[in-house]
Amino acid sequence: MKARMEVSGRDLLDLAADAHVLFVLEGDAPAAAVPRGLAAAVRAETERKRFKGSKGEILEVPLPASSGSARVLLAVGLGKREEFSPERLRLAAAAAARRAQALRARRVALALPEAPSGLLGPRPVARAVMEGALVGTYRFERYLTDPARRAAPVERFVLAAGPAAAVARAVLPAAEEVAAAIALARDLVNEPAAAVTPAAFARAAQRAARRTRIRATVLGPRELRRARMGALLAVGQGSEQPPRLVHLVYKPRRAKAKLALVGKGVTFDSGGYDLKTADGMLDMKCDMSGAAAVLAAVVALARLGAPVEVHGVMGLVENLVSGRAYKPGDVLTTRRGKTVEVNNTDAEGRLVLADVLDYVRTQVRPDAIVDVATLTGACVVALGPMASGVMGNDQALIDRVLAAARTSGEKLWPLPLYDEYLEQLKSDVADLKNTGGRWGGALTAGLFLREFVDRTQPWVHLDIAGPAFASTDHPYWGKGGTGAAAGTLIELGLAW
Repeated sequence: MKARMEVSGRDLLDLAADAHVLFVLEGDAPAAAVPRGLAAAVRAETERKRFKGSKGEILEVPLPASSGSARVLLAVGLGKREEFSPERLRLAAAAAARRAQALRARRVALALPEAPSGLLGPRPVARAVMEGALVGTYRFERYLTDPARRAAPVERFVLAAGPAAAVARAVLPAAEEVAAAIALARDLVNEPAAAVTPAAFARAAQRAARRTRIRATVLGPRELRRARMGALLAVGQGSEQPPRLVHLVYKPRRAKAKLALVGKGVTFDSGGYDLKTADGMLDMKCDMSGAAAVLAAVVALARLGAPVEVHGVMGLVENLVSGRAYKPGDVLTTRRGKTVEVNNTDAEGRLVLADVLDYVRTQVRPDAIVDVATLTGACVVALGPMASGVMGNDQALIDRVLAAARTSGEKLWPLPLYDEYLEQLKSDVADLKNTGGRWGGALTAGLFLREFVDRTQPWVHLDIAGPAFASTDHPYWGKGGTGAAAGTLIELGLAW
């Protein structure tokens, strides 16, 4: 069940709810924010549990029964004043929502905190709280048959916004669409690879397009051969599941620009003949996270009426081993005509993207291209599991993407594309090899992709291999697919 979000002009504790959430900066007293009749009980519980308002700290205070249901106050720590930010609020709201869900609260009231010293207005604060609560309660439970293991869903959130209620209502649609987009991407990533094949993903994209102002085109194997997508077809030829290319178009009137979003959609990656280990293969249903983020972002931008024309183009394949699979040493001819020697069949994503980027370059001719891919383990080594790498050929576009990430709360870090590293991609028998040496693997992957866009065409590459899938529980994402980059792409389109 999808939780609803409402906005009220009433005070927090005047709302009928099973759980009331209050946000507290470090050093502030939760009792100061409640009516006098409750202050003593809140103060006693604060002292008993030594609650300080530190980041991630949650104080649980039982409240008198109301409307036949026991109520609880959840005071959630935001940490130090100087560290206050929308991202800190998102995390706190998500943690509170998850705790309320664990308490089987059906209706949850959330206070709208005031930023210290006027650092932020109510608009970004309201969005952060609403997005955090909605995203935080996400669960993927489709295959759980034991009711005891299923979360009790929160049915309704109410933001107690007081005099800022009108502002909060104005940003509510954006918060809801961002949360819904992230949930869509996460659902696709969390499904087993047997359920989300290239054809199944394409059908999901078509269904989403029919519900919005989006035109969808799907290319199957015959059309891909006609389009000369030799690299993409080679990656998928080892599977019984034929590849697809999905092209979504959202075209508003008087669009400010034409933005192309490109997603890697390897719906399962065995590594091919350069086979992954059993452990390394376990989560490889997530290798289509880039395509999932692009689909989610295009849908959200269309529903929110973004001022740009958006093209979402996703290359969808399975990379498996069979008698037909491509092999190390093969030479592939890409759509652009460049030849590539395959020296690692597990570096397949860049081969898929090479053809898709060239398709976008010639068929769409956008003002800017952003591709998103779980591309390299090297990026995870460089930046860890929480951050995505950003590379590109246009600093202005890189800056736009970084600004969008700051708004969305996602962690992105710029990485360089040194021309000297192109030497690693030289082949004795073809124009390029698909991998370089051991060092700088994220950068040589970016340089490989750069060969398939025009130097004068602004392009940015996001390597989301780290944050796309959470193997441990996170207060915002939980476990599994995270929807990484979807929020950044949405903010990029909205702010154009």
